[in-house]
Amino acid sequence: MTKVSLKHILFAFILNVALFAQAQNIQVDASKSGEKFDHYWSKMVGAGRANEALRAGWLEQMEQVQEHCGFEYVRFHGLFHDDMFPVVEERGKISYNWQYIDDVFDRLLDMNVKPFVELAFLPTSMAAKDSKTVFWWKANITPDESKFNEWHDLMKAFTQHCVDRYGIDEVLTWYFEVWNEPNLYQLFWDGTKSQYFELYKQSVLAVKSVDNRLKVGGPSTSNFVPDARFKGEVINDKVSEAVFNVEDINTLDWEGVWIEDFLKYCEKENLPVDFVSCHPYPTDYAFNPETGKGRGLTRAVNSTKLDLEWLNKTIAKSAFPDIEIHLTEWNTSPSSRDPMHDRLPAAAYIVKTNLDCIGLTNSLAFWTFTDIFEEKGGASSIFHGGFGMINYQGLEKPSYHAYRMLNQLGDKKIYKDDYLFVSKKSKTNKVVALAYNYPKEYEDAVPSGSNKREDGSNKTLDFSLTGLKAGTLFEIEILDKDHGNIHSFWEDMGEPEPPTREQIKVMDAYANTMKTDYIKADKNGVLKIKQEITPWSLVLIKQIN
Repeated sequence: MTKVSLKHILFAFILNVALFAQAQNIQVDASKSGEKFDHYWSKMVGAGRANEALRAGWLEQMEQVQEHCGFEYVRFHGLFHDDMFPVVEERGKISYNWQYIDDVFDRLLDMNVKPFVELAFLPTSMAAKDSKTVFWWKANITPDESKFNEWHDLMKAFTQHCVDRYGIDEVLTWYFEVWNEPNLYQLFWDGTKSQYFELYKQSVLAVKSVDNRLKVGGPSTSNFVPDARFKGEVINDKVSEAVFNVEDINTLDWEGVWIEDFLKYCEKENLPVDFVSCHPYPTDYAFNPETGKGRGLTRAVNSTKLDLEWLNKTIAKSAFPDIEIHLTEWNTSPSSRDPMHDRLPAAAYIVKTNLDCIGLTNSLAFWTFTDIFEEKGGASSIFHGGFGMINYQGLEKPSYHAYRMLNQLGDKKIYKDDYLFVSKKSKTNKVVALAYNYPKEYEDAVPSGSNKREDGSNKTLDFSLTGLKAGTLFEIEILDKDHGNIHSFWEDMGEPEPPTREQIKVMDAYANTMKTDYIKADKNGVLKIKQEITPWSLVLIKQIN
């Protein structure tokens, strides 16, 4: 007789219960008023560096994602890097040059996109003499404490210029974030934790000296960890070895980096904090989860929700319990060469995580909206696993459609379960539902790496909307492995590298073509929908009239 463990029996029982529950028709009353919620996923999106925002392709794609995904803010690195020429030194005299920054900000504001201002990196004149640099474009990351006063003056002059140019009412809606991932020693910050805290002090005092109402925050750290590697002044890799020996990293307790110390420092120094920012990538190691040391260390699909719950509890216990939370970078992984960024599973991950985290944060910024992104320089392939939801040629990936569909939801929740979200729009009372299939087989890890991972079990979408007018028309739009999945289509074309102009036009049409259908409520005002959702697919159900 085969020996069966209690664990397997319990799993089978739970699975059968889940399948039985799923098979029951769900009744949703469309006449309900619903519970108000924020589209925090549309608050902000990320981009590479400021200088890239001077390019036509970048601006065109920014305009597109603002229109269709609703992004209100964009954040990027390198605003004070030398290629933006913020500091000009001539004949021993220093002056400030805002022309390049103005050009970027002016164009963004014309698109109804506001800057979420990252105060980084160091102009060469304010960095240490032998400053280390990061990326091919050589961003200065080594501070010179004797020049922190010059940094303070630059921050004050920059803020005052923004207020003078755009008006205080406009700039009061902006956010000023001090640096990027300073905990990643000698990657983004060649200094200590204490030196970063001093940089924050000089930055917040400078910005607030222009107007105390302006919003400043930090520490912009990456990411969450289950050990003490970041407890000291710089990272201690040795204490993280236990992570590589545990059978399941999801059994560990994960905590945000520097956040408790940062809040205690600001309390001690009587410094204002308007928001906490960090980057909860669902991986470990932060540096590269696809190759080398961090290979395979991806956490469960609910990791972002767990991190946010920890963050909310930590802030509630601090001296700043009412401050905002902005997760200023987030994706399936922090690698700009992760093949999963181009593929269908990323879309289901985006939708599930964002819907599960409603009410826990003010923003969760997808990193990034475009593959016009050069931290590792130019890529050899048009699909190289770049962060962007749109590739260099302007082809929309499944991640783009995830945000486009999320943006179409209403602002009132009338039903939610683990794969269906039904909403209503306050202004029109029209119903919009979004269903997805993140297969249960994969819930123990976030999709990453070269495995397509387009398999898994189907889900049965079986629900009825009641309380409608007879004949109410709905559009059903489906993103799946055969519709809108541009990477697979490119593979079927033979992976043209580079594609011709004609091929790009064909691919662009495919990337924007979802499977669509139309259905009406019956004479009793009931809309019945029953269909299979294939693995990793999204189904948008939108009231038309």
